[in-house]
Amino acid sequence: MKLLLHCCCAPCATACVDSLKGSLAAGDIASETDYVPTLFWYNPNIHPLAEYHKRRDALLAFVSMNKLPLESIDECGSERLLQDIGTETPGELHDRPCCEMCYRLRLEKTAACAAQQGFDAISTTLLISPYQKHDMIRRLGEELAGQYGLVFLYRDFRPLFRESQAQARALGLYMQKYCGCAMSIQGRQ
Repeated sequence: MKLLLHCCCAPCATACVDSLKGSLAAGDIASETDYVPTLFWYNPNIHPLAEYHKRRDALLAFVSMNKLPLESIDECGSERLLQDIGTETPGELHDRPCCEMCYRLRLEKTAACAAQQGFDAISTTLLISPYQKHDMIRRLGEELAGQYGLVFLYRDFRPLFRESQAQARALGLYMQKYCGCAMSIQGRQ
């Protein structure tokens, strides 16, 4: 199954990619549950521009180190996203409606790209974070994949979160301190 894996950042990608490769990484015979994903960079939500570049460059380094396939749409600061987020009042991260809009924006672009390029399925590294809204991501992923004739591969990668961070540190990859949007910067203060 050809999988397009949306990547929010390099630290989240490390253990997700290893998990998806499954027995392939161990040199075993491939099974139906093994995937060699093509990574997909599309994160116009990341603010400010310097942060966007740090995260993108860290993912590019990870891709290069591991000789992984990558599709990329280098778009920073989606006007619609920034406008909608700008109208929201700061609050608890888990209560923000902008999260759903942000997930939808990135997953829809992933699904459109996957359908256009002949992939069978999509997923996202957002599923490794214990700070993200898994039920919402899964619901949106399944909805959008279905609209494009794809499968949304849901995996609860959260048990791998600490491992992914350790791998990223060992590789010297940039480690961010917040989700990405301007609202999440305020939430960390």
